[in-house]
Amino acid sequence: MINEDRTMNAVSAIKQYQQVSVNSSVMGASPHRLVQMLMEGALERIAIAKESMVRNEIAMKGQNIGHAIQIVGGLQGSLNIEAGGEVAENLSNLYDYMVRRLLAANNQNDVSILDEVSGLMIEIKMGWDAMPDAYKH
Repeated sequence: MINEDRTMNAVSAIKQYQQVSVNSSVMGASPHRLVQMLMEGALERIAIAKESMVRNEIAMKGQNIGHAIQIVGGLQGSLNIEAGGEVAENLSNLYDYMVRRLLAANNQNDVSILDEVSGLMIEIKMGWDAMPDAYKH
């Protein structure tokens, strides 16, 4: 019982440290970096969902797909269609497609759909990461 309490306290402490670390990173991040962090978070959640799917951990799979959907929705909501024009409109449509595919992956329990969405997010992130400094404001 004592070892179990110590383990639970250690896990709680680690979670609190991670939350403080994330909050500190967000507070000092540029808008460009915040978008990178969201993309990284979506990719992480999709990877966890995939592992959960393989291990038949249905609740964990659903929770992480749900978080990935929220993140993609946040990315879509942050787009400025007026300023971004056709590029922003196309990206909005791609985010919409990704959300629909994440829902399908959850419903069909299909790892290949998660791989598809992850691949799309990686492509978007590679473009975002390669953006010239002059546009990172």
